[in-house]
Amino acid sequence: MPAWVHDGVEEYRKRLPRDFSLEFVELPLGHRGKNPDIQKAKQQEADAILGAIQANEKVVCLEVGGKSWSTEQLAKQAEHWRQDGQNIALVIGGPDGLSQSVLAKAQQLWSLSPLTLPHPLVRVLVSEQLYRAWTILMNHPYHK
Repeated sequence: MPAWVHDGVEEYRKRLPRDFSLEFVELPLGHRGKNPDIQKAKQQEADAILGAIQANEKVVCLEVGGKSWSTEQLAKQAEHWRQDGQNIALVIGGPDGLSQSVLAKAQQLWSLSPLTLPHPLVRVLVSEQLYRAWTILMNHPYHK
């Protein structure tokens, strides 16, 4: 990832408390050559994603067809996630989206936007929105 992505994500990660921490696990993209087999690449990505998800994690996939939340609604979701006491695996797909096997594992589908967003920007956007949601929950002035 470019330095601006790392810097942006780190800015919000360091602001979050330990009980609301954010960690990114990078997985390799499926192989895409000159004449790529997109379904095979998506399956390789799915295998890696499903292998990285822990049994006790709640899976929330970022998917254009998912539920769109306002920041306030995200804060409410985050509070529900905290009360459930499970770690949340927010799954961001590769350039061709997520396979059906990964989507089937999800307990929730979250849409950031109907726009197609570049993966690096999604990382920064998710980091900032989770920080903003936390500030709402803590009645912190950042959101205002």
